[in-house]
Amino acid sequence: MGKRQRITLRQDQRLAGSEGLDRRLFLKRGLVLGSVAALGPSFKVHAEPDREAFPTWMREPGRTFSNYGQPSPHEKHAIRWISANPLAEGNGVSWTPLHDLAGMITPNSLHFERHHNGVPAIDPQQHRLQIDGLVRKPLIFSLQALLRYPRVSRLCFIECGGNSNAGWRPRPIQSRIGYFHGLVSCSEWTGVPLSLLLQEAGIDARAGWLIAEGADAAGISVSLPLAKALDDVIVALYQNGERIRPENGYPMRLVVPGWEGIVNVKWLRRLKLVSEPLMSRYETAKYTDLLPNGKARQFSFQMEAKSLITYPSPGFDLPEHGLYEIRGIAWSGAGRISRVDVSVDGGESWTAAELQGPVLPACLTRFRLPWRWRGQQAILLSRAVDESGYVQPTRQSLIEARGEHGYYHYNAMVSWQVSVKGWVSHVYV
Repeated sequence: MGKRQRITLRQDQRLAGSEGLDRRLFLKRGLVLGSVAALGPSFKVHAEPDREAFPTWMREPGRTFSNYGQPSPHEKHAIRWISANPLAEGNGVSWTPLHDLAGMITPNSLHFERHHNGVPAIDPQQHRLQIDGLVRKPLIFSLQALLRYPRVSRLCFIECGGNSNAGWRPRPIQSRIGYFHGLVSCSEWTGVPLSLLLQEAGIDARAGWLIAEGADAAGISVSLPLAKALDDVIVALYQNGERIRPENGYPMRLVVPGWEGIVNVKWLRRLKLVSEPLMSRYETAKYTDLLPNGKARQFSFQMEAKSLITYPSPGFDLPEHGLYEIRGIAWSGAGRISRVDVSVDGGESWTAAELQGPVLPACLTRFRLPWRWRGQQAILLSRAVDESGYVQPTRQSLIEARGEHGYYHYNAMVSWQVSVKGWVSHVYV
């Protein structure tokens, strides 16, 4: 397993004030109240409008109750965009629309998908979880048996190892941010601590790895170090308070906080304790990168610090000069985000953004910073720093370390150019 790359700030990258950036702006009550007219259209207020002036929905009863809530039809644009293999429809992804979301929790219906051979239609009454291998007492659990065990909840993101991999291309792609970086989502997962089940089975002293196998037609099998399995991994049964949905692993899945999506095995059916990793297709031919020196980067489990400016971003052009709030998300598999810096001049100077609490380990963290745009061309960047001291790298430094033909774990800074006309596009700097 390769060493984690630690990137430090050069002297000319230290924090300084970027033009038009001041995170105190929106904290000043007078400016907030005095800026309303500048931030949006003005409306005439009528003190006592006639009843006929009220819209229809204020004059007629609304629809009745529903068994399961649905989004407003006016928000039908907020959907997962599907990118499937035309030769095998069950192989592909669907992207979380990060550009349409707020907060740290992703709705279950918009959590990204990655399938290798479709979503299995599992009968929960027939499904079983088997624990065997280097254990003293092999065990088989039904779903009903697992539901009787003590539960814990973990708030954490899951990110596909291939998320953002279009960043390796020689030319920047022009796409909504969710359809480029949207293979990451954050949920509250609830289930049984894996350590509890393994301890019940009795761990043989020779065991050092765990092989997790899914019940889908692809037969996903991956290796997980036993130390991580005994730390914070859970066999999840619920997502954001409701039973996990089929596309996200129903009736049970592994949740491995902070580690790449492939080891968060969905439709979990078997856990086998072994002395050595399996070296399956999903950890040799896939989810492994060839480095410039000819060596392979393998078992790069942890997702390193990353941030994205979600607004403004491609698809959100600036209609007029004035005050805007730069907004975005940051996350790290190494723990909490300690700081996010924002630049509007292509990295020449930086300003620390305000982090929206709660700031939790291995979770999406929102950041925000006011910016007054006066019509100049600007290049927006964000740079995440996590509590381990790791600093999100530039694209150039990432390519120098990993080569030009990478595919997994792309976490370089992402830059948006704002033209003098307010058009926002993806550029490399």
